Amino acid sequence: MVTVVTAPILLSPKVAIAMKTDILHTPKSGWKALDPMEKVSVDEMKAKEEFRNYTDSSRHSIVEKHYLMMRQYQTVEYVDRMYAKWHNFDHGKMTIAEAFKKLEGYIDSSDPDADFPNLEHCLQTAEGIRAAGHPEWFQLVGLLHDMGKIMFLWGDDTDGQHGRADSPQWALGGDTWIVGLPIPDTTVFPEFNKESPDLGKFSGLGLYKAKCGLKNVKFAYGHDEYMYRMLVHNKCLIPAEGLAMIRYHSCYPWHDKHEYSVFETDEDRSMKQWVKEFNKFDLYTKGNKRPDVKALWPYYQKLIDKFCPGVLDW
Repeated sequence: MVTVVTAPILLSPKVAIAMKTDILHTPKSGWKALDPMEKVSVDEMKAKEEFRNYTDSSRHSIVEKHYLMMRQYQTVEYVDRMYAKWHNFDHGKMTIAEAFKKLEGYIDSSDPDADFPNLEHCLQTAEGIRAAGHPEWFQLVGLLHDMGKIMFLWGDDTDGQHGRADSPQWALGGDTWIVGLPIPDTTVFPEFNKESPDLGKFSGLGLYKAKCGLKNVKFAYGHDEYMYRMLVHNKCLIPAEGLAMIRYHSCYPWHDKHEYSVFETDEDRSMKQWVKEFNKFDLYTKGNKRPDVKALWPYYQKLIDKFCPGVLDW
């Protein structure tokens, strides 16, 4: 069993004041003055209410359309076709730095919390992990976790892999679920589950067996699966815990809502701890303060050179 060790959080003066005056439970300005990670350190559940707003965010219409299309097109047949299309890694050769350059203009249409380029979100995530004192490979996972969205370079509208926020991205980003069995109501926009062409085709455990392991099931296809397999294909030196973070971080029904436990192995249950630890940073480090890419890049290039060096197959 792997135990996640998180560096102790030192409360800033703002947090100490918040706790002392009990502003966490009233809509006063003090709570709003805390940065995202300070809010988590005091009251994670209250902070969480400000993120993943799928009801009335400023980007609601875009996000809603994204998840409707995911339900309409993410079928078992589609996922099998994407496996065949993407897992030969013969679409291009680039370094990590070159790939990030290609991603500079990409904005995720499934994200209700951020409307700035994905590279900046990745740096925010990595910096949050670094500040918490987690190891270098964990920091690098923060940087790389969304890079699978680079599929948009070779994707197209019909496959839901276009690179503009106003175009179909339903196979690039978004929360995932296991295909080949009924979609649980714990997914976002559960009212769209009835739109799946696979509705009624599967019951019970569907295509799978109890305790088969998450490595043997298929998820709605997107950047997670692609990036996980790309790193394995290129023999990158990220440990299994980091690869699990990348592969499963979008499957909120599993790591947040406790679905699919019937398929888990002991290894899956151990890895879930790491995925949940990672998602604290993926979620709560989103904010309006944009990172200085130029200043931060030399540090992260050293991590890339250590764990994922050179030109990679994409």
